[in-house]
Amino acid sequence: MRFPAGWSGFLRVLTAHPVGFLGVLLTTVSFVLFAGLFGLELLGLQRNPYVGILTFLVLPGVFLFGLALIPIARVLQARRERRGVVVDLTESEQQRRVVLFLLLTIVNLVVLSVAAYQGVHFTDSNRFCGEVCHTVMEPEFAAYQRSPHSRVPCVSCHIGPGADFFVRYKINGISQVFAVLFDTYSRPIPTPVHNLRPARETCEQCHWPEKFHGDKFLVKTLYDEDEANTERKTVMILKVGGGGAESGYPSGIHWHTSVENRVRYAAADEKREEIVWVEVERPDGGKTVYTKGGREVPDSLLARSQKRLLDCIDCHNRPTHIYDSPERGLDRAFASGRLDARLPGLKSLGLDLLTREYPSKEAALAAIPMELDRHYLESDPETFDAMRASVRKAGEEIQNLYAANIFPSMNITWNTYPSHLGHEENSGCFRCHSGEHVSEDGQEIDSSCETCHSLLAVEEEDPAVLHTLLAE
Repeated sequence: MRFPAGWSGFLRVLTAHPVGFLGVLLTTVSFVLFAGLFGLELLGLQRNPYVGILTFLVLPGVFLFGLALIPIARVLQARRERRGVVVDLTESEQQRRVVLFLLLTIVNLVVLSVAAYQGVHFTDSNRFCGEVCHTVMEPEFAAYQRSPHSRVPCVSCHIGPGADFFVRYKINGISQVFAVLFDTYSRPIPTPVHNLRPARETCEQCHWPEKFHGDKFLVKTLYDEDEANTERKTVMILKVGGGGAESGYPSGIHWHTSVENRVRYAAADEKREEIVWVEVERPDGGKTVYTKGGREVPDSLLARSQKRLLDCIDCHNRPTHIYDSPERGLDRAFASGRLDARLPGLKSLGLDLLTREYPSKEAALAAIPMELDRHYLESDPETFDAMRASVRKAGEEIQNLYAANIFPSMNITWNTYPSHLGHEENSGCFRCHSGEHVSEDGQEIDSSCETCHSLLAVEEEDPAVLHTLLAE
């Protein structure tokens, strides 16, 4: 079968069979839509993540499917006419059509290459990670946006460089899509303690423990649950330490992650809260093994836990997706001036409002400011009249604190995701430094307060050391 004469004959051949017509239609429509939406994306006029999925994932797939239908239609049409497909390159008309075919092939390859590149770029974007599966990712995206790492792309930590991790996470992403479609995802989303890249390949690209060393002067402020919201301060020298061959023998808190030392551990639970085995390998090659209570740890547990090498993430386990406790959130709001400490009993009242049980999140957000108004109006009308603006602002602040940390649809409430940084939540450092881990010869892992910080004042109203340091 020869091509009919004229350029229009080329199109007639492609659409002679219904399958070919469908292929040309899908290819043309998807190309026009892709070009238009991609143009809007380049101009910054389109930021909807779902339109992004249509632009960079759905339409390229439809375009490729349409292209695949065209040669299939040619074969089907040839079988229908019981003839073979004949291309005679000695004819000038046939030559022009071959040139047209090659040009269209080049255009198609360019379109598919652009779509593939932009598709990968889009699926690596914060917009895709945080906004596409809104209900599932809303808590994590909200925490990420207010974190110190909100300018670091999600993929920098969750994927990082390297083809193997790239392929692994893209495949894992497909399973997550099906989990969302069929509503089989976990509530809450478990912390990815087992499949994050090692911190030395992510965190330490910017934060280099060997270069960040020394002590840090720290003042922590908290407020009592009394009528005066009494302000108390703890003043300390935090022994961050670090260092290594260039700056001297490693010391302080960052001693754990120094290249001169290797600390490995095994946990009895998936969340790595209960650490039962610790091995410390010193620069001279000597090793000391500590077990919880001095008891022998079964080989099966050690094999299952895989004896993880301690790195940054084991202590800084919430560096980006940070959730507050109600106490810490209120203390920060007082310290920053967002809550007025002159309002009687505000700390106690705020804790009560934040930790009450409500029928829904919407009900909580509606009730918090109303309950605050009602409390001061009934208990202290004069204060309410004189400080009405502070009361309203307090209602908004406590409301915002609740909204940022409580997500009933994902079963996220206070302390769902505990932080291992420090020991305010009775975990963190105390997982190992509790005085319970003992070696065969009776040595304990050091649990002295002075190991990590020198306390200059502990929860004092007006620490004298601050006056001394400030020469007041």
